[in-house]
Amino acid sequence: MGYEFKIRDQGAVHFLTFRVHQWADVFTRKDYSDFIVESLIYCQKSKGLEIYSWVIMSNHIHLIASAKHENLSDIIRDFKKFTAKKIFKAIQDNPKESRKSWLTLALSHQNQIWFWEDGYHGEEVFSKKFFDIKSTYIHQNPVRAGIIQKEEEYLNSSAGDFFGIRKGPIRLAEFG
Repeated sequence: MGYEFKIRDQGAVHFLTFRVHQWADVFTRKDYSDFIVESLIYCQKSKGLEIYSWVIMSNHIHLIASAKHENLSDIIRDFKKFTAKKIFKAIQDNPKESRKSWLTLALSHQNQIWFWEDGYHGEEVFSKKFFDIKSTYIHQNPVRAGIIQKEEEYLNSSAGDFFGIRKGPIRLAEFG
C-alpha cells in the first residue's frame, strides 16, 4: 500500500521517504545504490533538485529536498520512474546477481515493473529545529539498523558532509 501524502507547496523543503516494493533489499549491491546517487545528481543538475540531507538504506531512501522550479512532485515522479526501469534492467542483466529470480518476482506484477511502492512519505520541513530532527533521523538510520556504530561511517549518506569528515558524491544545499 502506498502513502497518500501529496506535496501542497511544490517549492517548500520536504522530508521524503521512498520504499522499495515489498521492502526488497536491493541496495545491498553497490551497483544499484550507485544508480540512485547518479540519478539524484542528474536531478540536481538538470531538474533543479536541491538536496539537504540523504541516506540510501538497503530497501528505502530518505531525503530532505526541495525544487528550485517548484516542481518537486514532477521530479520525484521522474526519478522513481527512471530508477525503477534502470535498476530492474540492471538486476536482469547482472550475471552475478544470485537473487535475480526472487527480485524479478518481488519487483514486478503482471509483467510490469513495480520497483517502488506507490506514493511516498513526505513531511514539509517548516523550521530549522524540525530540519535538525529529520537530518538526525536520516543519519541515524544505519546506526539503528546495526550496520555501523557511528553515523559518519556510513558512505551512502550525507553524514560525512555534516560531520566535516569527507565530501560526499551529492552536493548539499544549505537549509535556511
